[in-house]
Order: sequence, then C-alpha cells, then structure tokens
Amino acid sequence: MILEIVSPEAKLFSAQVTSVTLPGVNGSFQILNNHAPVVSILEKGEVKITASSFTFDKEVAAKFTKLDDQNYTLSINSGTIEMKDNKVIVLVD
Repeated sequence: MILEIVSPEAKLFSAQVTSVTLPGVNGSFQILNNHAPVVSILEKGEVKITASSFTFDKEVAAKFTKLDDQNYTLSINSGTIEMKDNKVIVLVD
C-alpha cells in the first residue's frame, strides 16, 4: 500500500509500505495492505512505519527515528488519517 505523511510545512514521506501503526484517540491501531476504508483522528504519539526499504528527503530525515532496517517511527502531536483504495494519507501536526 502507499503511505503519504503530510505536515503543514512539507510532505514528510511517500512510499510503498508493509504496514503503519498509528496512535488513535481510542488506542493504537495498525493498517495493513488492502485494509477496509477508514477515517480517524490521531492523538499525540508515535507513527510506526514498516517497509522493505526507506528513502527520506534530507530536509525531513531528522524527524524520523530508525528502529531497524525495516521500521521507522515519527513523533506527532495530533493528526487525521484516511485509508482508501490501498492508499493511506496521514495529515500530522
């Protein structure tokens, strides 16, 4: 599935991923390939991204924390997520 993470300042990430785990207002939840459509509000926490490879623009690379070769996290204060047609769009603060 395609994951796009966008902040008011810039597009932080856009790539093919295996899964994304998000801090929802009712608890953390994971989205996998071919997930049902969903819209949700996010709260302060960590967005965990799992993919076979990662490339980041130099301007935003420092915002991400590497856990291992296939997992990175991004700290957010709040946000909104939409999953539709195997594309996840995350708007973050």
